[in-house]
Amino acid sequence: MSRRSLISEALASPPAAEALSDGTPAAPTASRTFTNRRLEGFTEAARMVKRPTIRLKPAECSIWPGNARDYALLTEERVRSLIESIQAENGNRIPVVVRRTQASEKQYELVIGTRRHWAISWLNANHYPDIELVAIIEDLDDEAAFRLADIENREREDISDLERGANYKAAVDAHYDGVQSKMADRVKLSKSMLARYIGLTDIPQTIVSAFSSPMDIQVRHGDKLLPSLRTPALRERMEEVAKAIAAEQSFRQSDDQEPISGADVVARLIKATTARAGRSQKTVIEAKGSTIGQVDRDRSRGLTITLNPTELSADDILEALRPLIEKAKILKRTGR
Repeated sequence: MSRRSLISEALASPPAAEALSDGTPAAPTASRTFTNRRLEGFTEAARMVKRPTIRLKPAECSIWPGNARDYALLTEERVRSLIESIQAENGNRIPVVVRRTQASEKQYELVIGTRRHWAISWLNANHYPDIELVAIIEDLDDEAAFRLADIENREREDISDLERGANYKAAVDAHYDGVQSKMADRVKLSKSMLARYIGLTDIPQTIVSAFSSPMDIQVRHGDKLLPSLRTPALRERMEEVAKAIAAEQSFRQSDDQEPISGADVVARLIKATTARAGRSQKTVIEAKGSTIGQVDRDRSRGLTITLNPTELSADDILEALRPLIEKAKILKRTGR
């Protein structure tokens, strides 16, 4: 089989199984290994037609913005296992895919292999300057590049649903005239699942900030949050709670505590929309001219105090809390 027919088959064949209706990945099937089999075959195919892979430095490639993965979100921690693998093998075993660029400072544009590119860039900057990026050059237009990248990305567990949703939304407008059904047919994805991914992009940043990481936001979370977010009064309540959760996440991070899980964040946000109006009262805590937290007074639960990380002393914080506690009148009065 020629190298060209491998690419054609990859773009023509059905991709890996979709997630289930609740956003949970489907059970592994033979098609789940499709991309790995094809990409591993690229090197052999190139050898068969006497067109070997090329080696280049990561700095010679720009990153194609049409890929779902957000390059800026990659970190050593997220890529650690790949870094160790490439270091052990002195290079990437599976080639990346690049295409030649025109009117650009860099000769190549990376279409597939963002993590491999990042890992080798990191190794080059950290005592392994001789490791190069093994690549295959392909002649792809943007729509074909998107579909090929999407096939590979469906094999990856570390691409967030939010990243994928943003990528799909951009692709609908860029390649399919804004028609979701047209894109769904082209990429072999159900119309409902595509709409659920794209729906995640309607979640405002105030809500996203309540999660420890955008990686925690899943399609099934969007199913629960979006109906309330599309109602202005409920969205306002949810955003107030989201700010308090974000402050708590920040405090936990600064104190090396476990973050609040994505499921718990969603539960707390949904609870905010079901609370009866007027039941909870919120008061901002201020000390030394700055806001340091929030007090929520609930008739059934008493006071809930949320403190933001601050450089103020414990005495300053307690002094700010004292009048709020006294004003709340939660202290029981005993008769003499």
